[in-house]
Amino acid sequence: MTRQIGVCTWTFGDRPLSDVAGRIARLGFDGVELLGDLTRYSALQAKEILDDHGLRVFSLTPENVDISHPLLHQKGVDYYKRLLDFAAELGEPLVSCHGLVSRIAAVSSPAEEEQLLIAAVQQICDEAQQRGLRIVFELLNRYETHQVQTVEMGLKLLEDVNQPNLGLLLDAYHMNIEEANPVEAIHTAGKNMWLYHAADSNRQGIGRGHTDFPAQMDALAAVGYTGPLILECTAPGPNPFTPVKGGNWLEILEQHLIESMKWLTS
Repeated sequence: MTRQIGVCTWTFGDRPLSDVAGRIARLGFDGVELLGDLTRYSALQAKEILDDHGLRVFSLTPENVDISHPLLHQKGVDYYKRLLDFAAELGEPLVSCHGLVSRIAAVSSPAEEEQLLIAAVQQICDEAQQRGLRIVFELLNRYETHQVQTVEMGLKLLEDVNQPNLGLLLDAYHMNIEEANPVEAIHTAGKNMWLYHAADSNRQGIGRGHTDFPAQMDALAAVGYTGPLILECTAPGPNPFTPVKGGNWLEILEQHLIESMKWLTS
């Protein structure tokens, strides 16, 4: 089966979308997961740029907002409402959702913040339902979040939120850290997995780490996953929360994308 392949635009840093789209299109990709920074472009501007380069919008990456902080969660939900309006204008891509990346401990209590997270995701799903949109909750690793790190935890969240337009986003890089068996995790997620991110065990291109991608591709096929494969790799270097590593990081990133595309299409 031939799957469509995309790239997360945030991995190109602050470069203009027209430049990023041109690079991704020249490398032969089908589309993008677009960063939902609503200060950079309107939905119409983003759509025109991506259409001009023959790229689909598969999904949206949210800005880094906090939806489980006792004082900040409503501000985070309000951002998601704006992001959902943006998504609807783009033409109904999947909208990714997660907690504040880099907050690795509760500021109140784990129990209180779990309830705040559930309530926030319920509200986001309600708003998405009104716009005919679907939400995918991304499972991160313990060095990026203190909440929802494994498929087991993700399935519990789906049960608690209890909304038909909520699924899971599984990421090979995060699974490498959190899952005892990433392949089995894909099987466990099954039909609840609506999106898949790919980066090797060191967050570099496919083939530069030790992730068993052949087994993961087989698992995706076995559970009937027909969605895109979204690459989310970065160049090596300090600060895991930025793709801009200094030196020739952009050249390195593009080489990783070329290698990953070759692996996925060979």
